[in-house]
Amino acid sequence: MIRPAALFLFAAMMVPAHAQAPAAPEPDLAYGAYQRGMFLTAFAEATKRATTDSKAMALLGELYSNGLGVARDDAAAVKWFQLAAQRGDREAMFALAMFRFQGRGVPRDPTVGAKLLADAANLGHPAAAYDLGLLYLQGTQFPQDFKRAAELFEVGARGGNPESQYALATLYKEGRGVKKDEQEAMRLMRLAAIAENSDAMVEYGIAQFNGATGVPKDETGAAKLLLKAARNGSAIAQNRVARMYSAGRGMPLDPAEAIKWHLIAKANGNGDADLDVYASKQKPDDRATGEKSAQRWLSSAKLSLIQ
Repeated sequence: MIRPAALFLFAAMMVPAHAQAPAAPEPDLAYGAYQRGMFLTAFAEATKRATTDSKAMALLGELYSNGLGVARDDAAAVKWFQLAAQRGDREAMFALAMFRFQGRGVPRDPTVGAKLLADAANLGHPAAAYDLGLLYLQGTQFPQDFKRAAELFEVGARGGNPESQYALATLYKEGRGVKKDEQEAMRLMRLAAIAENSDAMVEYGIAQFNGATGVPKDETGAAKLLLKAARNGSAIAQNRVARMYSAGRGMPLDPAEAIKWHLIAKANGNGDADLDVYASKQKPDDRATGEKSAQRWLSSAKLSLIQ
């Protein structure tokens, strides 16, 4: 059997040269170097094109903004972002918006920041659409408008932004700004959970565990998702995982692991009186193992935050 790739090559040989698809564009050396962490090379390559290429301008702004391959310089970052934004680069518009909200390199001006977010969102920038949606949801920068927030979250969700997917799922779940639709809420929640949005992982995991509209009951699947969220630092997930280990539901019965995750959740502000009682009734060896594992995990997490 001829495989699909080979079939394509064979077909291309039969098409007259003038009818063949145009050659693929040359790779972007500056962005390629940036993605590989070769920041000096990225800076040099972007500088070569910076007089005419908005993408190169935006990349220089990014390098100056984060001090990558060059000393951090907010004023220089703003200069390059502004040049790129004037040429219609949505990434530069979004970056400038963040600078305006934070007062980095320019005076803090949320009004200008919001306008830049709107410009970037109108060009389909997912994160800009999400942040602008939050402003409408919170009702601080603009009058509160759930419908407009939902429209912007939809732009972000279509662009693959997990925060937008989660936010829009919440609006569908509550029927705010959109017609209440629990199946659509769970569809979006699942997408955000796959992208490891912690809140979505917790909500979708709980929905899986209990069985909800549009979500078949799956305790094992819920356990995997909640355990991942717990490892990512969600105190709610840590508590749920502790309960699942203590009951042997979705995962094997394991008192030491239950105690470990209970203590971790407790240290992160999510105590549980029932699990306190459960832990006190376990064998001394299980309590000691759980306490030692929790301490090791918490110490590691603290070190990661410091670094």
